[in-house]
This record gives sequence, C-alpha cells and structure tokens, in this order.
Amino acid sequence: MALKEIIETVPTFRTEEEKEKFLIVLGALSLRLISLAKASEIMGMDRYTFLKLLDALGVDFSYLEFSDVEVEKSWE
Repeated sequence: MALKEIIETVPTFRTEEEKEKFLIVLGALSLRLISLAKASEIMGMDRYTFLKLLDALGVDFSYLEFSDVEVEKSWE
C-alpha cells in the first residue's frame, strides 16, 4: 500500500493535510517525542477530546511506562 493510500484511509479528518498531520503526531506520540498535551495542541483539540479520538480509532495510549503497568498488575 502506497503512502497516499494510507493517508486516504485515515477517518475523521477531511483534508489530506489534516490526515498527514494526525499520522505524524500519532507517530511522535507513540515514540514519546511529544507529550499528550503537545499532541492535542498540535491537533487543535483539548486533551480529553484527543484521548476520545484515539479511543474511537482503537489507538491504545497510556501515560504509564511498562514498569508502571507491571507494578499495577502486582496490586491485584
């Protein structure tokens, strides 16, 4: 699949530019290059709305580090 085809399949956003921006922000967020607050700001949304968008698209996002998840699992 070509990059242009991938961009075209991104739901929610109307323009190609918005879709490209979202994919870049999502990548940067996943790599922890930017914070959730910065990602939301870049996308022109508040954090809650951006998190709801990620959830609606099935994107898993957590503030927790892997070690934090392990600690929480041990509390059960």
